[in-house]
Amino acid sequence: MITAQGEQIGAQQRQIEELQQKVAQLERAMSRNSGNSSMPPSADDLPGRKPPPRQQRRAAERAARKRGGQPGAPGTSMSWAEPDEVICHLPAGACACGADLAGADDLGVARSYQQLDIPEPAARRIQHDLHKVVCQCGREHTAARPAGVPDAAVPAGPNVRALAVYLLVFQHVPVARCRQLIEDATGAAVSDGFIHSCLATAAGAIADVVKLIKTLITAAYVAGFDETTLRAGRAGQKKYVLGAFTELYSLFFLGKRSLKSFRDFEILPAFAGIVVSDRYQNYFHDGWQHLAGHQPCLAHILRDLEDAAQCWPGAAWPVQAQRALRGLIKAWHAARDAGLAKIPADVRAVLAREFRHAVLAGLSDLPRIPGPKNSTAQHPGRDLLEFCRDHQDDVLRFTTETRVWPTNNISERGVRPLKPSRKYPAGSPAKKPPRTGWTSAATSTPHASTARTS
Repeated sequence: MITAQGEQIGAQQRQIEELQQKVAQLERAMSRNSGNSSMPPSADDLPGRKPPPRQQRRAAERAARKRGGQPGAPGTSMSWAEPDEVICHLPAGACACGADLAGADDLGVARSYQQLDIPEPAARRIQHDLHKVVCQCGREHTAARPAGVPDAAVPAGPNVRALAVYLLVFQHVPVARCRQLIEDATGAAVSDGFIHSCLATAAGAIADVVKLIKTLITAAYVAGFDETTLRAGRAGQKKYVLGAFTELYSLFFLGKRSLKSFRDFEILPAFAGIVVSDRYQNYFHDGWQHLAGHQPCLAHILRDLEDAAQCWPGAAWPVQAQRALRGLIKAWHAARDAGLAKIPADVRAVLAREFRHAVLAGLSDLPRIPGPKNSTAQHPGRDLLEFCRDHQDDVLRFTTETRVWPTNNISERGVRPLKPSRKYPAGSPAKKPPRTGWTSAATSTPHASTARTS
């Protein structure tokens, strides 16, 4: 009986340990937010999620503010201007004396009000009549069909097509809702197929611009790279949008998160500059033979260090590493604003040493769990520490060149407008949209305009 009791207690102890491990995993999963992982900020308010401390502070600050415009904020108002239309309003009814005011003398305007409004939208049906004439010699001539007018019965005009591309690409409105919006707002009834055809037409119109942007990014000294998922095709299908960014240009490609898609994007195989990216393995692939180096995004590293600090609250190394990296980022901004080529050596040396010591301390605190590297789960923070140890020159590259960005925020801002497409599919369930690639027009302000092409 004692033996059986011992076996039962042992089995219960193993079960307790398994349950404790599962609870720890669930608690860790529920503690993930935009401050300690790559989760988007929009997921911080999901049920059961605890927002990061900075969001809690900002929420408290917003709650303490007075309503209305804040001191120092640029005000916006509708100013008085020359009207496009004036509508006169005369008093109606009868005077106290009994006389009808319709016959009263007009003394002029007593008061004016202005209202800013838009005209009621409506599609205009324009007919192009091609006349035939006969010359004095007897030969007949027919006018040529105007450019932009398709050889069809009743095609949609260029303004309707431009509106479809604008809604679908820049505003990321799904195909079905784009069609409905055009019909509701203008009265023009179009089909899903028409919406898709507008993308192909726009793609052909800017094909040369796409090649130019690709060349400019490929020739850049520094470029950021990022990727995000997108619903494309029939319901339930997803693809990846790969993005390449500089401070002036953006280029997008619709494919998969695979080396083949990275090659088909045609940027990294020929790129000879500095790649700013997250730590996804494809960016560090040996096949990119011309790269001058990498700069891992410190925003990602800081988030992962915050996760390590929460997992190991008694450890000093996560806080020390965060403090050093934030100090270096601040010094980078100061050096760049001052026109310096790199962070001053005395500032860089102290903070870089503090960061390296924090990494070594963390590696000492978190011994590696034996087993195959690709299949053995390590302690939270161990993989990050090994990366920082093995790529320490890459992690701190921005400290010696202010041309190199310490974070990949430019790229993340570039792909962020695509996030709504995760909830609102861009394709119609009934029809499969054409294969599309992505590109953006070159702008003097980063990512001010975006266009999608086939």
